[in-house]
Amino acid sequence: MNIQGKTALVTGGAIRVGRAITLGLARAGANVVINYHRDAEKACETAKEAQASGASVLTVQANIADWEQVKGMYAEIHRQCGPIDILVNNSSVFKKTPIPCDSVADWHEVTGVLINGAFYVSNLAAVDMLEKKQGVIVNILDLTAWDAWPHFAAHVVGKSALLALTRQLAIDLAPYVRANAIAPGPVLPPHDYTPEMVQRTADKTLLSRWGTPEDISKTVNFLIEADYINADVITVDGGERYGHRKKEAG
Repeated sequence: MNIQGKTALVTGGAIRVGRAITLGLARAGANVVINYHRDAEKACETAKEAQASGASVLTVQANIADWEQVKGMYAEIHRQCGPIDILVNNSSVFKKTPIPCDSVADWHEVTGVLINGAFYVSNLAAVDMLEKKQGVIVNILDLTAWDAWPHFAAHVVGKSALLALTRQLAIDLAPYVRANAIAPGPVLPPHDYTPEMVQRTADKTLLSRWGTPEDISKTVNFLIEADYINADVITVDGGERYGHRKKEAG
């Protein structure tokens, strides 16, 4: 699909990796819709930067874990922009959810966005895309889709589910809609990382360095334009998935 002139919805598109994806699509000529949940100020800042590229930009507030809010978001998008051509499921809530736990609130918040939210948004995007007989969905995973992390049960299960949803969307929406995924490695340190933690993470990759959010943005654009890639995943992690083999076998 040619990105130029298409309408792209990026969930969580105001900050961090989502911001880079939004700006990358805008620079490629897409009209972008920035979904955000809480940070209206950041959404406004990202929108202004995207508009500087000449893109038409809409910001829409919605908690995608809420079906009614997702329906309202699409009603607003249709009113102002028309149907969606491109969807990037980027929204994520990153919280520890150890097992066992005393409260399941964090479990529901994390999986509500990663599983229910991604399904809700994709479900309505599919309606738009099938009517046009054209569309692309890109889901943002991470390496926990394959490797469990201690104390992050909801995140691990949610990203694994998003990988499964990628394949299901590709099957159910074929041949008109393609669905693929990207699994980033270390591209943006969490706010609480110390310099020592940043270096330790870099050392885990085969390239011995961090990537950037723009590495993910470029891969999103590639998957949109690569018309014969479907139901697949691209890992953009500097070789982190195999970094533990750098020094020894076994």
